[in-house]
Amino acid sequence: MTTAVETTGRTVKLEIQRQDNANGSTRWEKFEVPYRPGMNVISALMFIQQNPVTAEGQKTSPVTWDMNCLEEVCGACSMVINGRPRQSCSTLIDQLEQPIRLEPMRTFPVVRDLQVDRSRMFNALKKVKAWVPIDGSYDLGEGPRLPERKRQWAYELSKCMTCGVCMEACPNVSEKSSFIGPAPLSQVRLFNTHPTGAMNKDERLEAIMGDGGLANCGNSQNCVAACPKGIPLTTSIASLNRSTTVQMFRNFFGSDHMVD
Repeated sequence: MTTAVETTGRTVKLEIQRQDNANGSTRWEKFEVPYRPGMNVISALMFIQQNPVTAEGQKTSPVTWDMNCLEEVCGACSMVINGRPRQSCSTLIDQLEQPIRLEPMRTFPVVRDLQVDRSRMFNALKKVKAWVPIDGSYDLGEGPRLPERKRQWAYELSKCMTCGVCMEACPNVSEKSSFIGPAPLSQVRLFNTHPTGAMNKDERLEAIMGDGGLANCGNSQNCVAACPKGIPLTTSIASLNRSTTVQMFRNFFGSDHMVD
């Protein structure tokens, strides 16, 4: 790191919002780290973790944040960077204005510093049964096949890494709202289309027709603009609006759900 500074003569300026615990007060601390070509936000945070000294030269505690794959696959390193929720592993320093301001996502409870508790999103996925049910045996064979066109479409929805960025960007998701958010809704569409997952189609639709479901979406479309994987979230929500309307009429008229 020191060699890089001597070579380039450049440093990266960061301002990080700190919070010692879930109920603690917030404060801002400034840092300067050596610049290296091609470095990302995670690289800067790792330097601060190894050298927890502020720009004023005062010793401080290492910054806490979540990370895992460092390849924009796990979704763990989500945070607000210069006012925009995004993945810190794929956000390059060269693409940002300085000082770089790092904050935790506020849709979720803060654990410490930039680390948040995303249980709200995982509980929503449980609520809508975002999985393909099996009978518990291990010799199930290959399972039903999907037409290639539908498989490619389903793959786009399956790229969701539960990073929480879409929920942070959504104005309808907050601690005062029960809205489950765009990511779980899109997963309902994915698993309702799967030949085996469709066995629980009615149950999933019922789950999003109640409190915190589709009716809470304000159609701001912030989610699809913020999604780092480019998932067509608003298209899924529109499709689910049609599906739940059909489900509502079925419930009212008592149609035979075994016949589609």
